[in-house]
Parts: sequence; structure tokens; C-alpha cells
Amino acid sequence: MNKSITIKSPATIANLVCGFDIIGLALEEPFDLMTLSFSDKPGLRIRHVDHYSLPEKPAENVAGAALLSLMEKLDDSIGFEMTIDKKIKPGSGLGSSAASAAGAVFAANKLLNNQFTTDDLIRFAMNGEKVASGVKHADNITPCILGGVTIIRSIHPLDAISISSPELFISIVHPQIEVKTSDARQILKEEVTLKKAIKQWGNIAGLVAGLMKSDYELIGRSLEDVIIEPIRSILIPAFEEVKSRCLASGALGGGISGSGPSIFMLHKNHSSAEQSEKIMREIYSRVGIEHKTYVTKLNHQGIKIK
Repeated sequence: MNKSITIKSPATIANLVCGFDIIGLALEEPFDLMTLSFSDKPGLRIRHVDHYSLPEKPAENVAGAALLSLMEKLDDSIGFEMTIDKKIKPGSGLGSSAASAAGAVFAANKLLNNQFTTDDLIRFAMNGEKVASGVKHADNITPCILGGVTIIRSIHPLDAISISSPELFISIVHPQIEVKTSDARQILKEEVTLKKAIKQWGNIAGLVAGLMKSDYELIGRSLEDVIIEPIRSILIPAFEEVKSRCLASGALGGGISGSGPSIFMLHKNHSSAEQSEKIMREIYSRVGIEHKTYVTKLNHQGIKIK
């Protein structure tokens, strides 16, 4: 049995425009680095080596809460030491909390010779998401663990599905402003019209079909959100300009990553993604907002052992 493991836990994009709380995908970059080791002392101890000043008390830490839920199924004598180096900024909309929660339970399961199922790990990790946002959701956790594109058909009971997809390149801009997931949820309407719901269902179905058929044009046509994006986009400066100019330059489509403030665009190839990144940098430099950009691609594996 291994005594220590280091993993790379990837950023993720949730919702994929029209699939609120349902669809997500894993990214090659950025990723968190996490090391988990068995300890002679029972319980869990956490140490952050990043600069985000996140709580290290296990119950208040996203990774800690997830791992504590797993440890409830183990002998009380088992102990862990965890070191976290976060490269995914909290509040970025790139699944920072999911990377911590999923990475912790994935690493523990590897040390425990895979005694838990994937569904078990998703359920454990959802306890970490609850610490971060107040809600147990799995649209970031599932692609983080499984890789690729995933669908959450149901939370109760859990029904997580991996689907095939073509190669996708992704350009991302992260304006250095904060949009808390909990705040972004509070501004959403509790009811929508049947007309909007029907349009959204059509887009979700079209997106899934487009991904599974490797139909880039269908993917692009389906990347439309008539329910969430019109409300949340007001929290993100220059959102409409970024999206419209990237689409005009050849992007398939895109929108808000998670609850924001990051904006993502999907592409057929790397050069198109680079063009969108150039547009993103130009816009945010002009409006005077600090920002970070990425050009990355779909991560088919999910969490990786370093």
C-alpha cells in the first residue's frame, strides 16, 4: 500500500452555457497540486502552500469536508496529512472548489486501494461543494474525476454519465474580479416560462447530440442559454463584447464558466482558440481590468497522478 500520493486535479467548466447544474467538462490547464499521506496520528490535518489564505480547519476547508465524509466510512484510527497548492483561483468560475474536493477523495481512494466506487467519490466530494457554495452540486466534480464531458442526470439518486465528444480547444479569460457562487445563485429567478424552458431543453439536447456525433456546427448552434446567462452576465464587465467578437472570429460558442467571472469559448482548433484569447486580452486591457487568460483543451482523463 502506498503511503503518499501527489495528484493534479484539473479545472472544469460547468453548465456549458445551456446545461445549468447538469453538464461539465474537464480542462488540461490550470490544475491544483495536492499531496495526501497516511499519518500515524488519527484524524486529518491540512496545510496550504498557496497564497489564498484558505481555512485549514478540516470541516471549514473544501477538500477537508470532502475527505472527512470519506473518513466516516473508515476505521477511526486512520489519519491523513494533506498539502494543497492551489493553482485554480477560488471564485474564478473554473471549478476551484471541485478540484479541491474531488482531488482529496480521489487521492485517498488511491491510497486505500480503490475501495470506493466513482459514485461514492462524487458523493463525498459534494460535501466539499456544499462548504463552498451552500449547495451540493456535481457538475464540476464529475468531469474532474472522470474527465471529458459529463452529464448529471440526477443527484438523488446520483446518476452521472460520461459522453463522447470531439477534440475541443478552449480559450478562457478570468477577469480579476470576484463573483461568489452563492451570490450568483441568489440572483437567479426561481421560475421560468414554459416557452424559455422548451427552448433551453432543445439546446441541451442539441448540445449533447452534437458532442456525441462530433458535429461542430450543431454544438455551436446549441450553445445558447435563455435562462441563466441573461441574468448572470450583468455581473461580468465586457461580457457581451467578448462573446460577440470571439464568435465573429470563428469560435463555436461559449459563455460564462460556472458562475463566473471567467468566460470561455470552444473551438475546433488551437489557432482559433489563440485568436479568441487575443481578443479577450485586448478587450480587458482596454477597459482596464486585470485578467488572466488560458488556451487549453479538453482533458479526457480527469485527475492525474503526478
